[in-house]
Amino acid sequence: MNHVLVVDDDPHILKALRITLQAHGYTVTTASDGESALRSAAQHPVGAIILDLGLPDIDGTTVITRLREWSSVPILVLSARHGSDDKIEALDAGADDYITKPFGLDELIARLRAVLRRTVDTSEEAPVVTTASFTVDLAMRRVTRDGKDVRLTPTEWSILDLFVRNPGKLITQQQLLSKVWGPAYGKEANYLRVYMAQLRRKLEPEPGNPRHLITETGIGYRFLP
Repeated sequence: MNHVLVVDDDPHILKALRITLQAHGYTVTTASDGESALRSAAQHPVGAIILDLGLPDIDGTTVITRLREWSSVPILVLSARHGSDDKIEALDAGADDYITKPFGLDELIARLRAVLRRTVDTSEEAPVVTTASFTVDLAMRRVTRDGKDVRLTPTEWSILDLFVRNPGKLITQQQLLSKVWGPAYGKEANYLRVYMAQLRRKLEPEPGNPRHLITETGIGYRFLP
């Protein structure tokens, strides 16, 4: 869907985003606070939501949490908050990506296209994902590199499987730990560092300069095919 809901309490940003998005072929609905955004999303389904965190009534993270109770719509967060804690909180609540203000409109459009593309891809999930360095067959649970099988431990496979099913998406350390090891391990970042190093040694042409398994410092990781 090319219908986008933009939520921000700054009328200048709303106007600029409406004009820019419409120029790129999107239909745009706007809301200036969290409650209005929730009502609009419920009444008029959209393809994606661009959401400011600093809203006048309820915090943007609360909006994300309430949306995720009934909707999987892609959410691209905008915020003037630069701390990694705010980014992690929003991503853990269910946001798909995050841009810090001030931002470039070209970058925002590119990130919007990416989250919309991932939504389409998950509905027609490809059993085989090919990168420039290795190939992952999800159905067969098989990884090959240079035509040879790569042996992964069950934990390494679980991590890679999560990445491959969410290409381009920023996945927080807590999300990875909770999904792979369980909720009780949500803060054991040392586990991730060890396994990410092992995966890079097995899959990356230059483990010290990875091109597919990317670290977002202080937040998490991103898989780039």
